[in-house]
Amino acid sequence: MNLNHPLIPFLGRLLIAYIYMTSGLAKVLDWSGNVHYMSTRHLPLIPVLLAIAAVIEIGGSICLITGYQARWAALIMFGYTIVLTLLFHNYWAHPASGMQETHFRKNIAIAGGLLALAYGGPGRWAIRGHSESAAEPR
Repeated sequence: MNLNHPLIPFLGRLLIAYIYMTSGLAKVLDWSGNVHYMSTRHLPLIPVLLAIAAVIEIGGSICLITGYQARWAALIMFGYTIVLTLLFHNYWAHPASGMQETHFRKNIAIAGGLLALAYGGPGRWAIRGHSESAAEPR
């Protein structure tokens, strides 16, 4: 098995992007439902925060899929995921919430994948930004 094949990081990027792209599109397509859900957390400026979330999720997904500025996108999405996980999946505040703990652990795992992508780069099958090194591992 050749784990150095350029298809491996490309598939990894696609799989990570899938959850963010579908979530971002859901935010846009059900704006009022998402505003209502976010209001349960008593956040300020919900429409602004929701717009930022949609941009991070959709824009970040496009960067991951194409590989363009994928390291920066992965780093931003890592921070975003950690913050949202702490805000929306704080299972320790709800003792009987096993599902929230599952979501928390899933998000931490996704954040780990994003951090690994930020470190290792998008691989060979990527559109490179001018600031990204062409000497990345291939």
